[in-house]
Amino acid sequence: MLVLLPPSEGKAASGRGAPLKPESLSLPGLAGARAAVLDGLVELCVADEEKARLVLGLSEGLRGEVAKNVELRTAGARPAGELYTGVLYDALDLASLDTAARRRAGKSLLVFSGLWGAVRVGDRIPPYRCSMGVKLPGLGALGAFWRGPMAEVMPEAAGDGLVLDLRSSAYTAAWKPKGAVAERTASVRVLHSQLVDGVEKRSVVSHFNKATKGRMVRDLLRAGAGPKDPDELVTVLRDLGYVVEAGAPARPGRPWELDVVVTEIH
Repeated sequence: MLVLLPPSEGKAASGRGAPLKPESLSLPGLAGARAAVLDGLVELCVADEEKARLVLGLSEGLRGEVAKNVELRTAGARPAGELYTGVLYDALDLASLDTAARRRAGKSLLVFSGLWGAVRVGDRIPPYRCSMGVKLPGLGALGAFWRGPMAEVMPEAAGDGLVLDLRSSAYTAAWKPKGAVAERTASVRVLHSQLVDGVEKRSVVSHFNKATKGRMVRDLLRAGAGPKDPDELVTVLRDLGYVVEAGAPARPGRPWELDVVVTEIH
């Protein structure tokens, strides 16, 4: 099973230990593209702080994030699973998993990134600011930039097993499964169900959507579950106590779409 995750804007304030070693990152087929984005980002942030702030979509209060990008090659790095600190990663809580579950996380979780393309949770990277929606001078929109490199490496990374796609829309732009891989892919939407005047109403709530996805991945890792296809995934999630609604795609070559329905949001 390969689980595709979005990154988080929230990150640890600093890295620790040795700086980035690009050659040590997973998916080495992305090395050339990573170098191009890294060079372009650092050059932008060194040359003009105000322009960099605007390109990166940062508020005035986040101006200091530009300085972090300037130091990307020399700043201390830490495992991606420790670096990201947003809602999904707080709920996933990798650090508290037992050894076997953490080992499974290292093999199965892949985090998409505007700067790195995609990394595994054990890959050591420094704090940075560069979302997939950024249009970097010289490279253009990063979602489009990454499509070619990702198309080369992701089918091999996906292998012949299940792909559980939990990415947000900005990051799905970088790679969309096709053909046989798509048929083994399941994307998940979290819906909050509540009764309003006796009628069920369902809605998507962003914060709790992320938290539920984090808990779901955590439960799969703790259970040692290894569903081979979306149909098996539905069974496993229901066994873990989740309310899941799903149906096979109407046409071949399309991913499954799963709705996880929750009545409490936390």
